[in-house]
Amino acid sequence: MILVGDTGGTKTNLAIYSIDDKAPKLEVESTFRSADFPTLDVIVKKFLNDTNITVDKAVLGVAGPIAKGKAQVTNLSWEISEATLKEIIQVEKMKLINDLEATAYAVPYLADHEVAPLNSERAERRFDANKAVIAPGTGLGEAFLVHHDDGYQIIPSEGGHSSFAPTTPVQLGLLQYMWRTHNHVSYERVCSGSMGIPHIYAYLSETRSEEGNKDVTAKIKTAKDPTPIIVNAALSGECELCLGVLNTFVSILGNEASNLAVKTMATGGIYLGGGIPPRILDKLKEGSFMAAFVNKGRFADMLSHIPVFAILNDKAALLGAFHYAMRL
Repeated sequence: MILVGDTGGTKTNLAIYSIDDKAPKLEVESTFRSADFPTLDVIVKKFLNDTNITVDKAVLGVAGPIAKGKAQVTNLSWEISEATLKEIIQVEKMKLINDLEATAYAVPYLADHEVAPLNSERAERRFDANKAVIAPGTGLGEAFLVHHDDGYQIIPSEGGHSSFAPTTPVQLGLLQYMWRTHNHVSYERVCSGSMGIPHIYAYLSETRSEEGNKDVTAKIKTAKDPTPIIVNAALSGECELCLGVLNTFVSILGNEASNLAVKTMATGGIYLGGGIPPRILDKLKEGSFMAAFVNKGRFADMLSHIPVFAILNDKAALLGAFHYAMRL
């Protein structure tokens, strides 16, 4: 029995898998709202008490950097200790890994129906070259897979915190707007769900107020999390301003995905993870994402040949944690 987890700023997913002919077999799974708990320790205790299953190994993906068996969740006040969790779970083999590292471990095992190609004419799945994962969700996660000896070495990254580099006049205005309140503007600040989309909306509201929908604006002002309202209003065509927000978000995501591709030479494919891509899949396929992705001057042709996929399996991080546990 293997306990796996995916801990993020919004929610924490925990599951227990057994092994069926070296493949994962889901025994039980639960989702917890992260903000409702003081620590991950409390969630793990509750989950194990509720399931009453003894586990043999544990691998938990955490949204944040990990050093010497300890992690600080980037968008929560949690401090997580591998040693403490080991005692709680009562296992000899316990590991904390970055959440995007966990997703990256899943990539080679995803079935074709669990990914959606964004550039269909180029989207042949390759397993003979480097790959990379970029995941806009509560934050912006990144990781890459280095091809080596017919397999992959997974490298975690905090690339989502690298400095935002605008590529259009609108994005330049967004950066200048963000500088009013932030000394450092990372890609996560403008390309994520909890921060990025609301920040883009606030900027465009200031510069394009005539395009707003009054009903949508009223909902956004009173919402604890305005992102779903903005995205839904954009996709339905209900709000021209929200559509501008989504267009800007998609272009920024495409640009940062291409930055990741050239930095890691991910000619084996770029995979979009996180909760947002499946929700805006049709928008990602319209062309603005790929236009931003290939906008790299002399490297445009190389980027046009890189297959790009959106991950549709919302349990990819759990699947990846399972395969990591199989290596322990």
